[in-house]
Amino acid sequence: MSLPVLVVLVVFGIALSVAAVHFTGGTTNATLAGTGQALARFAEDFPDEKPGSVRLTADNHAAFLELGPQRLGIVQSIGDCFLTRIVTPSDILALAREGNEVSVRLHDFTWKGGRFVFADEADALAVAAALQGRDQIREAA
Repeated sequence: MSLPVLVVLVVFGIALSVAAVHFTGGTTNATLAGTGQALARFAEDFPDEKPGSVRLTADNHAAFLELGPQRLGIVQSIGDCFLTRIVTPSDILALAREGNEVSVRLHDFTWKGGRFVFADEADALAVAAALQGRDQIREAA
């Protein structure tokens, strides 16, 4: 087989694989239908926890669940699945809040955190306050 034909076959095969993943839902992002789904998904991984209030991000891709003093449960969409974590101030590498946005960086190498935008500033303040420890929060001016 000549090299140009082999190159065309390889490129076509890769393109076909990418298209198959895309059209079978592999590139979709899951969203939370509401607080009930966030609570149910969190309970699957942490059945012994009893969450309090739930704060959804504006895009419904993440939810923060109060678990007690300075403990939050997080449910976040990663592709078409959900990742769940329990986070405390000792897990935080950096925390910043500006308006209704909270940016969190974690020590955990499996999930570094992210930037979360809430519908209102009160939710962002509550999430930042729950994760605040040892003066880690930085208010952006």
